Amino acid sequence: MEENADVASIILAAGKGTRMVGYDGNKTLLPLIPGPSPYQGSHPMLLHILSCLPPGPKALVIHHGKESIIEATVGLDLAYCFQPELNGTGGALLSARAFVRELSLSRIIITMGDVPLVRRSTYLDLVRGLEGADLMILGFQPTDKRRYGVLEIEGNRVTRIIEWEYWHRYPYEHQEAFKTCNSGIYAVRRDVLLMYLHLLEARPHRVRKERKGTISEIQEFFITDLIELMARDGLVVHYILARDEREVMGVDDLHALKEVQELYRTLDGGEA
Repeated sequence: MEENADVASIILAAGKGTRMVGYDGNKTLLPLIPGPSPYQGSHPMLLHILSCLPPGPKALVIHHGKESIIEATVGLDLAYCFQPELNGTGGALLSARAFVRELSLSRIIITMGDVPLVRRSTYLDLVRGLEGADLMILGFQPTDKRRYGVLEIEGNRVTRIIEWEYWHRYPYEHQEAFKTCNSGIYAVRRDVLLMYLHLLEARPHRVRKERKGTISEIQEFFITDLIELMARDGLVVHYILARDEREVMGVDDLHALKEVQELYRTLDGGEA
């Protein structure tokens, strides 16, 4: 794939970030260059991600703090897809279905608004993989798998992504066989994605969550289900590896934010 080839991108930027104690804004607008505090500064994560993505139409999936997202990105010729309720990454992707339908391009990147250090070259490699696959996953091999989802790989194909709540119950030897984790960043063929979105919509998960001190059961949808559905039908799902785990580090809490800000500071010219 040539570096100047157009690719569509969907950036998931709807969540609040409940572990970001003391911050009430949309966490994708947190600064990579801190000022008086880690929460105050310049160069928001979201703007850096947008600058690193390949050229082409882009959509932001928004919910919490949507007005501030729109204000921060005004003039960038973006599509805004409102996610009516925070019902998982799959729910976010379903909210972008109209954007996908209207595209004339055949390749789409799906990325996260709180994973700011992915290099443009990595995005391009991910899309280039679609020359021989229907969906590509950006994987990474951390020193500690912690609670990441892991890729189940047979030969050179990914058959499913297994979340921590399941794989941590496996025998130790089985757990150790998993080496590659899921970053939550993908590239997919547009026609394939459209074909499978209705299957994803028909596969909700019942999840118990605490919201404002009350435990309730809600429906959520997960992008990771797409991998199992496609593999089951014989479609080709491959993966590439990030250069290292720092490249795909997500900003989940204040500690992670400070670490990402320090990493960004040490980058040559801010190039992730």
